[in-house]
Amino acid sequence: MMRTHRRLSLVTVLISAFFLLAGVSALHAQSSRVITVVAAENFYGSIVQQIGGDRVSVTSVMSDPNVDPHEYESSVEDAKAIADADLVIENGGGYDDWMDKLLSASPKASRVVLKGFDMAVHKLPDNEHVWYNLDNAQAIALAVSRSLQKLLPQSAAVIAKNERAFQDSLGPIRQKMAQISARYSGTPIGLTETIFLYQALPMGLKVLTPFAFQKAIAEGNDPPADAAVETENQIKTRQVRILVYNEQTVSPITTKAQADAKAGGIPIVGVTETMPQGETYQTWMLRQLEELRMALEKAGSR
Repeated sequence: MMRTHRRLSLVTVLISAFFLLAGVSALHAQSSRVITVVAAENFYGSIVQQIGGDRVSVTSVMSDPNVDPHEYESSVEDAKAIADADLVIENGGGYDDWMDKLLSASPKASRVVLKGFDMAVHKLPDNEHVWYNLDNAQAIALAVSRSLQKLLPQSAAVIAKNERAFQDSLGPIRQKMAQISARYSGTPIGLTETIFLYQALPMGLKVLTPFAFQKAIAEGNDPPADAAVETENQIKTRQVRILVYNEQTVSPITTKAQADAKAGGIPIVGVTETMPQGETYQTWMLRQLEELRMALEKAGSR
């Protein structure tokens, strides 16, 4: 009788140990799980990577600052990456409609889809470039964090910590914008298109370029004749102190605007829609703002 009891006790111990090890194994598998992410644009990929850390594997579709985002054509590799993704982040708002087509072509009920435009707290009329606004970047980062925490509940604390670190890292960019605003608010500037309005307006810079000109260039169209003439006149008569030039939406008209600015000694600040290789969202924004500050200093305030 005693031997039987001992055998039952041993079996009970072994069964308990098995379930304990199984539970530990499952917990480890969950905590070490890596989420597959596809970002339509690499600046969103940068934000997700910083928040997800080693819990995410990020593929950014658009990562070449020399390519016009409005003319991008998706590939078979893009379609495959999206089909396998656990989370997809795009801009939306009509900016990257090709992404919606790829998503529709490979439906997946468990896939999480985030759109920066939908999450943005500040939206300018006819302007989908919401990631250039820091409040929008902050809101998007929070939404990314919450989605990743739901997908990886065992890593929620780490993800939340990474997201707070990202939010803190926006501080120097805000400080740089505040410095520029304090010294150069009211300075008349020219823009070749709408993307930089998300930073120029909060800093109080006076954008003289007709909106019709900016909008047409942003959409890959020729601007109305009167808007083109007014923009050219503003540059040639030095009504604008600097010209902010989108290096990814280049046309004969914007090239001429750049040439006229150079001829007139007007400083030119190049900006891009896609984050250059080797940078993060924060270093990209901060570098461009410093180049803007230097150009404004060179031009002198009015």
